[in-house]
Amino acid sequence: MIKEDSANMIEKSFDHHPLIPYDPSVMIYISAGDVVLPYEYTNWMDEVESWKDGAYISHSLNPQPTWRIKGPDAIKYLSSVLVNNFEKFPIGTAKHAIMCNEKGLNMGDGVMLRLDEDEFLFYEMGALYIAHVFEQGNWNAVGEDLTGTKFMYQIAGPRSLEIIEAAAGKDLHDIRFLHHRKSSIAGVEVNVIRVGMAGSLAYELHGDAQYGRVVYNRVLEAGKPLGLKRIGFRSYLMNHTEDGFPQFVIHFTHPWIVEDENFVAKLKKRGDVIRCNTVCRGSMGPDIRLRFCNPVELGWANRISFNHDFVGRAALEKEVANPRRKMVTLVWNAEDILDIYASKFKPGEPYANIDTPIHNLYDGNGMTLFADQVLKNGKLIGISSGRLYSYHFRQMLSLCTIDVEHSDIGNEVIVLWGDPGTKQKEIRATVSRFPYFNENRNENIDVNTIPRLAKYK
Repeated sequence: MIKEDSANMIEKSFDHHPLIPYDPSVMIYISAGDVVLPYEYTNWMDEVESWKDGAYISHSLNPQPTWRIKGPDAIKYLSSVLVNNFEKFPIGTAKHAIMCNEKGLNMGDGVMLRLDEDEFLFYEMGALYIAHVFEQGNWNAVGEDLTGTKFMYQIAGPRSLEIIEAAAGKDLHDIRFLHHRKSSIAGVEVNVIRVGMAGSLAYELHGDAQYGRVVYNRVLEAGKPLGLKRIGFRSYLMNHTEDGFPQFVIHFTHPWIVEDENFVAKLKKRGDVIRCNTVCRGSMGPDIRLRFCNPVELGWANRISFNHDFVGRAALEKEVANPRRKMVTLVWNAEDILDIYASKFKPGEPYANIDTPIHNLYDGNGMTLFADQVLKNGKLIGISSGRLYSYHFRQMLSLCTIDVEHSDIGNEVIVLWGDPGTKQKEIRATVSRFPYFNENRNENIDVNTIPRLAKYK
């Protein structure tokens, strides 16, 4: 039980944050900048099943980097720096926006919403870099940093639509994948977006931060009889590998961390110090440049359009025409993993610890990014990252950017586990499907198969 003085300290840290309600029943919190987040509500095994058989609500992304651009030159600027196709981008839709450097390496990505003919909204980490580059130019448009002024809650899982409709009291079946429209919950205007990284049916609710808790509490109330679960920061981090969506710091990092001192200084001034410090772990060694990736390697080639000029186009044209690597899932050998655990109970140096279910994202110096060598007959053929234990599949999984000639499903490879200079373990692994979670995918679900509430019929 949390002592009274500790509980008071935690509760005080929520005073300035309208988006994250304090819950005295939660035993573990994690610091994330100037706020703290619930680490677990029940336990991670219970929570990770929510987006497979029910639904979850997450507030771990608050406050989310958010940036809006509006004006006659909005599309002109965006098309000059983003790889995406703007010819097919109607109002009320969303895209996974990607920005690269001249080498074609990912400098930032996130979700982009088209709100009007000349108005776009970005959120997630990529929003900050896209905004940073905009400020270096002279465009007939206005950029506005909205970070901290908006709430963003994710509701994901097979029952997510039913829960949101119950909260809103409206039929929202018409919102297709990567589409959004306005609605209201508890009298508060919200933008409902069918988009998410959980793989299964998923939505997000966006609105003004001052009304965040009102919306959150109404969704909780509506979702309770439908089995809605709250998930903590730990569980939220676990869906990206399983569901095939590579994520900043978990699977890769951005070149700006060493290429753009001005941006790093700007982040530190904002208080985002931890984003600027990446601790490199794993058998790939300390060279952070080995953690940079292009969109093709990340499995995002279908986001790239060559119908316009943009930064990195020449490099990506070569990569798309003749891909060197592609993204796959690796399934790790259970016996080899058990051998690592067993080494803790034997004399001598043990193997590096495999945290369950995932490694700690933060250490005392910054954000920890594991990257491990993937070998075939002793030759380096790929890089493994984002290792996690999947309770749903009862397997240890990771994502891997692998040489194309070794990417066939069923190919057996070796993951070299352990930092250079320490006792290392060769773990057998098998190339498997990407994304690994491939049942009832959000992009393929026909929501007409989901029951409407009786009041809508």
